Amino acid sequence: MAEKETRGFATEARQLLHLMIHSLYSNREIFIRELISNAADAADKLRFEALTQPELAAAESGVWIEADKAAKTLTFRDNGIGMTRAEVIENLGTIAHSGTAEFVNRMTGEQRNDAQLIGQFGVGFYSAFIVADRVTVLTRRAGTAESEGTRWESSGEADYTLESEANVEQGTTVVLHLKADAEEFLDDFRLRAVIRRYSDHIAVPVHLRKGDAADGEFEAVNQAKALWSRSRTDISDDEYKAFYRHVTHAFDEPLRWSHNKVEGNLEYTSLLYVPSQAPFDLWSREAPRGLKLYVRRVFIMDQAEQFLPMYLRFVKGVLDCADLPLNVSRELLQQDKRVDAIKQGLTKRVLDMLKKLAKEDVPAYAGFWTEFGRVLKEAPAEDFANREEVAKLMRFATTHTGSDKQDQSLEDYVGRMRPGQERIYYVCADNHLTAAASPHLEVFKKRNIEVLLLSDRIDDWVMNTLGTFADKRLTDVSRGDLGLDKIQTDTPQEAAPQDDSAGAAAADLSGLLTRVKDALGDAVAEVRLSDRLVSSPVCLVIGEHDMGAQMRRLLEAAGQDVPETKPALELNRDHPLIRRLDAEQDEDQFGEFAQVLLDQARLAEGAQLPDPGAFVGRLNRLLVALSARGD
Repeated sequence: MAEKETRGFATEARQLLHLMIHSLYSNREIFIRELISNAADAADKLRFEALTQPELAAAESGVWIEADKAAKTLTFRDNGIGMTRAEVIENLGTIAHSGTAEFVNRMTGEQRNDAQLIGQFGVGFYSAFIVADRVTVLTRRAGTAESEGTRWESSGEADYTLESEANVEQGTTVVLHLKADAEEFLDDFRLRAVIRRYSDHIAVPVHLRKGDAADGEFEAVNQAKALWSRSRTDISDDEYKAFYRHVTHAFDEPLRWSHNKVEGNLEYTSLLYVPSQAPFDLWSREAPRGLKLYVRRVFIMDQAEQFLPMYLRFVKGVLDCADLPLNVSRELLQQDKRVDAIKQGLTKRVLDMLKKLAKEDVPAYAGFWTEFGRVLKEAPAEDFANREEVAKLMRFATTHTGSDKQDQSLEDYVGRMRPGQERIYYVCADNHLTAAASPHLEVFKKRNIEVLLLSDRIDDWVMNTLGTFADKRLTDVSRGDLGLDKIQTDTPQEAAPQDDSAGAAAADLSGLLTRVKDALGDAVAEVRLSDRLVSSPVCLVIGEHDMGAQMRRLLEAAGQDVPETKPALELNRDHPLIRRLDAEQDEDQFGEFAQVLLDQARLAEGAQLPDPGAFVGRLNRLLVALSARGD
């Protein structure tokens, strides 16, 4: 028999408990929901293991709650899967072991926001300390021959104790020793109201002992019927929202949900939710994801990721399929053709749900895009069949809005295209300000042609993968031919740039182009005159099939080998600096001048200079020389 031992919580865990208890004080009743939800999950897991080990099956699954006013304790008991001593240490001895530090960092002290974090970080059990100054857990794993179990106890401060306990029933019992100001939860009426509000949808019965007598009878308080198996007309919005919190252990409100039953070649029921807040581990490839899978209302697994594509990993909910075998495993799911058919159906349903949200509630969809937009951008590479539909859901900032608001769809853009325009234009940069100030936009602004302003680090990759939208080619304004000659302009202000007298006099600049190329050497592939510049002297242009600067920086940051390519330097023949450069007779100073203009072009697109110190020295020398000459 293992001796009693005391283990200390990590510093972060103690800090988390303190913050959580005080942040959620005004919403303390949520501990009832969390403990009942944990007990229901334990019952589901036992039913699953009983598929291959029938001897584990409980005669009656359920949750039993007992209030003892004399002892001032509130007890939650289930006969589910239970825990071994090692599982107790892992599940109760380490708070949110994969994210405690991040949880603490994201706690704000604002009650509403902090409440929404708790479920994301897996600390629902610890909500018990909001109302209890001491919590005792007795548990024994199903299938254990001996009746010896484990006793865990803590006051939620510095440490907890572990010891073996004789004659422990299968399952888990949680005893809350209530604080003086939490004795309202010993009241029978109060308990019933909270249980019905939060747990009416749970498929296992929740029993509450009548009265305060130890020998009093228990009676079921909830409906104990799987919510997804009921008719949609019989389910209220509040019930749907409560079930969402049960499934996700989250505290936010779902943006939308879709409850649907399919009959025919395949028979299944799905209840899918779109959250309003992204989980903290959304970008972790190892993070659990997927739907709760049931077969004929028998729980099979928690995270069945095979039924939705990776780019929809934020979707939560339940899938109950009548056609899959009860002994289905993750390996069998990967080989089953029925899974592909269900996946296609569920993907279409989620995309339709998002499309409807975008149409009916623009502000809500804007919030969704802020939370999950980057995830949806993975779709063009992952889901070719639905890439056009997902592209309709994407939102971007554009020169039309004049701000960094990402609220314009590609359909909006196409609807505003100029007569004769056959392409969708975009510019990529590391941030919105750099994109909006790009010299590549000058001719587009002059001709009143809209351009998408992209500043997400994966946008260049997304656009190249998508390729087209509504049969319109997606074109980076910083590369190749822009195809502006066919676009009609109907006002003098929008006319294409024309040479004025100064420009006409300087039309023959072939000698200048050669001099600049000789001065810059291999730093650029070519030097040529520009048809895209209006007010800037120079810009860099990459080849039609070369890798964009944004994608290059992304791959280099990931440690990838990137093939070397050189941009072309374009000169604005009408700019005073270019005319001044052409007039420079001192070849050394000409070279310094050309290098400064090249670095200026690099800075304008947000690139890092290869030698900032050399740039500063060169610029200072030029300023001194020009000042001395009175230029």
